[in-house]
Amino acid sequence: MSDEPKAPRKRKTSAAKPPPEAVDPTASSLYVQSVEKAMKVLTAFDGSKRQLSLSEISSFTGFDMSATQRFTYTLAALGYLFKDPDSRKYELSPRLLDFTYHYLTSNDLVSRATPYLQQLGSETEEATNLTVLDDTDIVFVLRIVSRNVFNAHVITGSRLPAYCTAPGLAILATLADGEIDDILSRTNLVAYTASTVYQPRKIRERIAQIRKQGYAHTEDEYFVSDISTAAAITNAHGRGIGAVNIAVARSRWQADRDEKRFADLVISTASAISTRRRVE
Repeated sequence: MSDEPKAPRKRKTSAAKPPPEAVDPTASSLYVQSVEKAMKVLTAFDGSKRQLSLSEISSFTGFDMSATQRFTYTLAALGYLFKDPDSRKYELSPRLLDFTYHYLTSNDLVSRATPYLQQLGSETEEATNLTVLDDTDIVFVLRIVSRNVFNAHVITGSRLPAYCTAPGLAILATLADGEIDDILSRTNLVAYTASTVYQPRKIRERIAQIRKQGYAHTEDEYFVSDISTAAAITNAHGRGIGAVNIAVARSRWQADRDEKRFADLVISTASAISTRRRVE
């Protein structure tokens, strides 16, 4: 017990670092630029096209043709790109799914959340999701769909902006105000629909309300006719490490019946998954 008070003081000292923007990780001698370039080639395949030519990859990455050819050849030799012998264009290989598989099977949060989301989906007959915050976006890492699923195009790995989605707002509400300000400053705040709340002041007011009520609720803000209710999953320090949400099509939504019910369900589910604070 005598060691316990020392830990917070150490954390406070280590927290007094230069702001993140003052530290450039690419300037470190440990930073390997060839790895960055290889990742740029892979991320050039953003789903807008199934196949890309060498010239298209060169244009997307900014590399010259010689460098593009070397990186695509190496990635194809490793099995991460496939070169169509007829079109001579490249596409992503199924081998990249190995990373998704290893992430899902080794991730403690996904393992803990899976039975709870399955139960939640069975009870509501609506789509239930587990998302995590990645920079300014949320990423769907587990999705339990139902016969009433509204948007079949949202799948595991899909990204949506945090500021106008119920899971994203639920997680943001657990963060410090300065961290929220930083995330919002680096986000392209736009109105995806007529209902999107995208003004920084209004987003902060909304987050304050979410902190009071314990859940986030959005309607028609990213997808028209999509209604979502979410609660944050927290670690032992109360910081959001993910969120549980229920997504409902407007045609199935009855506000006086559903919001309170679904809010209670996501709050209790998120609480069950959350890491408990240690009793000192």
